Amino acid sequence: MTEVAIPATQNRRRELFAALLRSNSFLTGLTIVLFWVFCSLFGSYIVPYDPLAEDVLNALAPPAAAHWFGTDQLGRDVFSRVIVGSRDILIVAPLATILATAVGTVLGLLTGYFRGILDDVISRLIEAAMAIPGVIVSLLAIVALGTSENTVIIVIGLSFGPVIARTVRSAVLAERELDYVAAATLRRENSAHIMFIEILPNVLPPILVESTVRLGYAIFAVATLSFLGFGLQPPSPDWGLSISTNYSMISGGYWWTVLFDAVAIASLVVGVNLMAEGLHGALDD
Repeated sequence: MTEVAIPATQNRRRELFAALLRSNSFLTGLTIVLFWVFCSLFGSYIVPYDPLAEDVLNALAPPAAAHWFGTDQLGRDVFSRVIVGSRDILIVAPLATILATAVGTVLGLLTGYFRGILDDVISRLIEAAMAIPGVIVSLLAIVALGTSENTVIIVIGLSFGPVIARTVRSAVLAERELDYVAAATLRRENSAHIMFIEILPNVLPPILVESTVRLGYAIFAVATLSFLGFGLQPPSPDWGLSISTNYSMISGGYWWTVLFDAVAIASLVVGVNLMAEGLHGALDD
């Protein structure tokens, strides 16, 4: 039985990988995301200027050969800041998503497997948490706990956890009625073994898709908090913070101080969503 199961699992992985390679959405999204990952890892080595260096004599210079994306109100090179600014958001957002996935998966397994009173209590709490806009909750928590990368990660992770929990619960409810769970129960396996060893591997596909979708939301949430002044602080080249610092310049015609950071955020979110779409399609094949 084990010898049959292992090749079947390997074949399924090969089929999934082949389906992803055929998915234009996934490949396009992956290319965009990998570009920004490369920038976050090596951007400081390839940019033409120090993203934190001020040059007030060249403040608000328009895009030109010397400064491809122009300069901001302090004379800092916008291109260099956009490239290096990907680092913070690509650290905070994925870590927040991992935390949300861990919390949501545990809650979803518990509610879907045990049901009953535990399911009712946790589900009501999840519904209550989801009824309040995530940004509002995040702002209140950050005001109470203080501004830092760790706080942003925890707040966003806990905000998105209930959404993932609901998805996991639905998947676990379906799996719980299948024969392999009944067989594990007859073998007198404990609940933890059944949930994490028997059921969890079979509900990983919806968890993976939901987590990828939440990553896109987490990127936008991090940028929003930074824009509102509750995320990363100056002089960080973070995209949301840069937009917040320079958006008043738009009325004066200095559009380049904001446009490229906004396009960077949009492109990364679109890339992640394209990956999620391609992954969802591959898993449904």
